[in-house]
Amino acid sequence: MNTQIDNLLQENRRFAPTEEFAKNSVVTSSLYEDAAADRLEFWAKQARDLVSWETPFTRTLDWSNPPFAKWFDDGTLNVAYNCLDRHVEAGLGDRVAIYWEGEPGDSRTITYAELTDEVKRTANVLAGFGIGKGDRVAIYLPMIPEAVISMLAVARLGAIHSVVFGGYSSDSLRSRIDDAEAKVVITADGAWRKGKVSSLKPAVDAALAGKDGDTQGTVEHVLVVKRGENEVDWSEGRDIWWHDVVPAASADHTPEAFEAENPLFILYTSGTTGKPKGILHTSGGYLTQAAFTHKSVFDLHADTDVFWCTADIGWVTGHSYVVYGPLANGATQVMYEGTPDSPHPGRWWEIIEKYKVSIFYTAPTAIRSFMKVGRQVPQEFDLSSLRVLGSVGEPINPEAWMWYRKVIGGDKTPIVDTWWQTETGAIMVSALPGVTETKPGSAQVAIPGISVNVLDDKGNAVPNGGGGLLVVDEPWPAMLRGVWGDPERYKETYWEKFGDKYFAGDGARLDEDGDVWLLGRVDDVMNVSGHRISTAEVESALVANEMVAESAVVGASDETTGQAVVAFVIIKQSHLDQAEKIADITSSLRSWVGQQIGPIARPREVFIVNELPKTRSGKIMRRLLRDLAEGREVGDTSTLADTMVMKVITDQVQK
Repeated sequence: MNTQIDNLLQENRRFAPTEEFAKNSVVTSSLYEDAAADRLEFWAKQARDLVSWETPFTRTLDWSNPPFAKWFDDGTLNVAYNCLDRHVEAGLGDRVAIYWEGEPGDSRTITYAELTDEVKRTANVLAGFGIGKGDRVAIYLPMIPEAVISMLAVARLGAIHSVVFGGYSSDSLRSRIDDAEAKVVITADGAWRKGKVSSLKPAVDAALAGKDGDTQGTVEHVLVVKRGENEVDWSEGRDIWWHDVVPAASADHTPEAFEAENPLFILYTSGTTGKPKGILHTSGGYLTQAAFTHKSVFDLHADTDVFWCTADIGWVTGHSYVVYGPLANGATQVMYEGTPDSPHPGRWWEIIEKYKVSIFYTAPTAIRSFMKVGRQVPQEFDLSSLRVLGSVGEPINPEAWMWYRKVIGGDKTPIVDTWWQTETGAIMVSALPGVTETKPGSAQVAIPGISVNVLDDKGNAVPNGGGGLLVVDEPWPAMLRGVWGDPERYKETYWEKFGDKYFAGDGARLDEDGDVWLLGRVDDVMNVSGHRISTAEVESALVANEMVAESAVVGASDETTGQAVVAFVIIKQSHLDQAEKIADITSSLRSWVGQQIGPIARPREVFIVNELPKTRSGKIMRRLLRDLAEGREVGDTSTLADTMVMKVITDQVQK
């Protein structure tokens, strides 16, 4: 069987850094040369330059027991000290750490000195609950400052946090609390979302009631932030209001140094078996790569930039580029509680204008949803402060990339399209904005010190112009250290296919220059008449049509071709007046894909819909669309942001 992924789309636009940007860039192309000359020494230098060590390390990497790596393992440090105290000691206590904006319009400005005090108080409260090195604390909070404070307070004690996204159900929360055997849960009464308060604490109560309704498992205390002002049930002795204990606690706390391989956090990802995988990250290597990539990929000038990553702290992007990367680098950042369109569709652009955000990092899903609404909304706001734009979460199609550059970036702002995963801990493949000539839609090259390759199914490197499976072929500092409590699952999931290489589960192709183009999950490759075609490429072709705002493509069983291409598209508001001529539009889009890619990729069917099934992190749930395309009963929809959306789509398709 042919396992190479066909490369069908061509993209020839190029954007070099401006002379001025390159001249003031934090990094130069010499970084690649330094890393190539001695990769381990390169990472040792980053660790010494960017991280404060209590005991300096003498050993960079121990790879004697692959795939279990140890980085800087004879060094000691305190991660929270690195994110807080050292900046205050350096005289930066008055620098703003977080500009926080609540969805209803309330806001807080928190300096590094204030944030340090809050974290010390919270650490003292947690220590009073008996939390110490190695204990697990579950955090189930909205995007409020207390979320960052909680994570850093846990880290300060050498304990391990497990942040659970605030949109997850009580069942999802229970499985994560149970697997980690958490001793404390930190939550809030409620969270603001789309103009109203959604409750959080009832999900914690249900999770701790257990399946039989009679056990709270390992949890001894629940610390509750008052945010929504909504009514909550109360368990005396177990439940404690944050405002009753944290402000009253001492702001005097001396951080203890822990070994570099001390676990920092567990972050659960959905597993194919139904049991979530607890991805384990440790301290020294993770902090080094998070700080290095935050500084170099975003060209951070910490004394002047205002950084905004829109990710929720429940996802790894929020861990690495809301909490640890920016704060380790002493950056000033924006943190926003709500959704992009509440209370109006220009809310994000209003925030950029208000705080003069200069570096903006978001997901392609968000960009395409703004394209759907139209450029007139962002054009109402002054976005001239922006100087670097970033993309994360899934491959960005070239037309969304160009819209982002032109409409949001004023046709001058460089874009860094970053590839990485929960498992990698930090950015692995990306342009460097002052160095790289960027290509719309390409993640481009491995960052200095990282080694990736694209292989065929037998483990052979594909030539430039070919497609296959993306692997990381050398250990890296921020790599996962295993699956919590299940080392065999770690080996089987990530290392079994190629033995000594980490297989990410993503398809990729190399262009003629050897630059990387992500093709999405290997599961999202269609086999049409013997050609392996990426859904991402067909989606890109559809979004390149002026009528289309967003698309999702799946392969559906077909007697003739094995699989056929089935597309679901959202039409831009500016073209909705044509939507009555649905037959003409669908026929036109089928022909368009045939012209853009080739007849082999022409969709069998194109369905026009109002929405696509997405998780709260913005990922499209293609398996549900595949169920629909193949006439099956639609599977589990519990992780969708809107569980009713599949019924709406089904009704539209059946019309």
